[in-house]
Amino acid sequence: MSQAGTSQLETIRQYRSTASFNPRSLWRFMVTDDVADYFEAIWELFRTDPVFQPPARELLREEMQELTLRRVKRLFELNLLPEEDIMENPMKANALNIAVGQYDFSLAAKYLLDVQMFAGVIQGSGSERHHHYIKKVKNMEVFGCFALTELSHGSNTKAMRTTATYDPSTQEFVIHTPDYEATKWWVGNMGHTATHCILFAQLYTADGVCHGLHNFIAPIRDPAGLQALPGVTVGDIGRKLGQNGLDNGFLAFNHYRIPRENLLNKTGDVKPDGQYVTPYKDPAKRFGAQLGALSGGRVGLTAVGTTNLQMVMAIAVRYSAVRRQFGPAEGQEIPVIEYQLQQWRLFPPLAACFVLHNFSTVLFRHFIRLRFSMMMGDKSEETSELGREIHALSSSSKPLASWTARDAIQECREACGGHGYLAVNRIGALRDDNDPNCTYEGDNNVLLQQTSNYLLGMYEEIKQGRTVSSPANTVDFLNRMAAITAQRFAPRSVQECRHGDVIVKAYEWLICFLLKESHAKMNGELRKGKSTFEARNDSQVYYCRSLAIAYIEYVAISWFYDMAFVDTETPAEHRPVLQMCSLLHGLWSMHKHLAIFYQGGYFVNGDAGKLVSDAIVQLCSEMKKEAVSLADVFAPPDHVLQSPIGHSSGQAYRELYQSVITAPGALTRPYWWEVFTANKPVPGSRSEWRDEMRARQEAREAAAESGVPGATASKL
Repeated sequence: MSQAGTSQLETIRQYRSTASFNPRSLWRFMVTDDVADYFEAIWELFRTDPVFQPPARELLREEMQELTLRRVKRLFELNLLPEEDIMENPMKANALNIAVGQYDFSLAAKYLLDVQMFAGVIQGSGSERHHHYIKKVKNMEVFGCFALTELSHGSNTKAMRTTATYDPSTQEFVIHTPDYEATKWWVGNMGHTATHCILFAQLYTADGVCHGLHNFIAPIRDPAGLQALPGVTVGDIGRKLGQNGLDNGFLAFNHYRIPRENLLNKTGDVKPDGQYVTPYKDPAKRFGAQLGALSGGRVGLTAVGTTNLQMVMAIAVRYSAVRRQFGPAEGQEIPVIEYQLQQWRLFPPLAACFVLHNFSTVLFRHFIRLRFSMMMGDKSEETSELGREIHALSSSSKPLASWTARDAIQECREACGGHGYLAVNRIGALRDDNDPNCTYEGDNNVLLQQTSNYLLGMYEEIKQGRTVSSPANTVDFLNRMAAITAQRFAPRSVQECRHGDVIVKAYEWLICFLLKESHAKMNGELRKGKSTFEARNDSQVYYCRSLAIAYIEYVAISWFYDMAFVDTETPAEHRPVLQMCSLLHGLWSMHKHLAIFYQGGYFVNGDAGKLVSDAIVQLCSEMKKEAVSLADVFAPPDHVLQSPIGHSSGQAYRELYQSVITAPGALTRPYWWEVFTANKPVPGSRSEWRDEMRARQEAREAAAESGVPGATASKL
């Protein structure tokens, strides 16, 4: 072992020895022992199964997609999550998504779009007549996808233009794409492999009445040979910025017929004679129920964004602990983790790993509670309210998790120096794989409006003298709005800032203030004569958008505060470090809203902002001794993390050197070596372009002297 390797090994051991907790014990507490065992079993499969071994060379896109499909087939063979296991512990469904994604998010997306999204929508939106499709999914007889987005419409789902017109004479729906802009687009699995899709289309009955967007099961390829069916045009949309192991595709129909029974009929059905029936009197509620699957997708993507954050923080913190640069004396270098600036860049998002993990876990539990209630036919007001609350939470938690990961990944890329830019260290892949989380299942900025609308509705209830509440208790504090808005920031020292309830109280004030301001802003726009649409649109920036972000930050912060400070089931040995994460993340999040705190009068002391800043820096300094072990908590094994500079041994340079030196082609001359050796260029031998440029210049000068620029311009 080299001197540098020995030094790095000793250095990371030293940083781990200063931690006040056992990272493995904390991890098992955060995920539970049962789920931890499940994670480890999946990770071991990735280590030992030949199909999951890394390829010997960089693959072409088509080869990546072939390998991904082979791995999907192996996941089917392994049957990692039988139905009885899901019923026994539903959290394993979330763990499966995370564990496979840690290894490869293309693989996770391809597998889960079929077994969870396609089959899940059939189970949730269909009836007994559709259950045979679920059996076909389980044995991979069919392979599914979710076709909602069109070329010219994404977030505005109501404006989708694919049509499904019922023909009572044949008891079929005629599916048609009216023009190329209505082509289904971006559909995962559709590029090359999907045989069936959940198709969203505008349902028309024979009398010409449009009953709005409904979903159908539409066969698109022959399962025997993957050839497109007659009347179907389907293909691949090409290379993406990331996740190129997943084949995203396009789809168009030309008066294509499917049986009446292929309509998923839980929210609406068409009888053989063509009569449309629905249990919903309000079309808006039917439409909301129709898109209920998207809330589940956003709940899942909250966990995906959190996972990306956890992996990149493991890479950057470990590397920062062993990378030495500069020092207090000549010839003496210190690890960059010792620098205040590096701590300030990395430790707040490191703390966010724990806050967002707890949030996504609790949110998933609420979602499971909702799904089970719906499966049992529970149509109570509480179930309906829980659905609304989860919709509001997931519409802002997906933005929070994906944006936090996005910003942290870029910060980590830069904090790791040049090696952070090397693809083998995986930071670039994490950035590219996380990027679509900001867009699919709803553009983040557009989704936030769903959350602010939910909160504004609550405010209207309060203004009318009614008490508001929600099943997850995320809005109950609004009943104390008058008392909350009268409060002011109390701490007068850094130490007084370091209390979790200080942060929770500040956020309650922030939300109440922004809620009143947003409501007043919208009413002001309405008084100007604007329509409701225009008023809402013109009240987003600095108002409704900020409100939605503050709300979801508050929920994440308050749930973690309860776990770290209040919950008696949290082990005593874990409390100090969890409380440190709670305080650092909470103050770091608060700091982003300093202007509003001063603007609204919550900060009456001019030093309040400085106290928050000083507390953040102080906590970062204290977190140094915990940082490497905190990064270890959620880090998967090295064969899953796949990052030489993030290797758990701390021997970043040894791992990176070996990775580069053993890569195919690293030590051989390229096949195009003769391009360099043959036909050396003769400088100036191809100067025709210069003669042309000189002629143009002379023409411009002549035009200027003649005073007739128009004539010269036409010649040029």
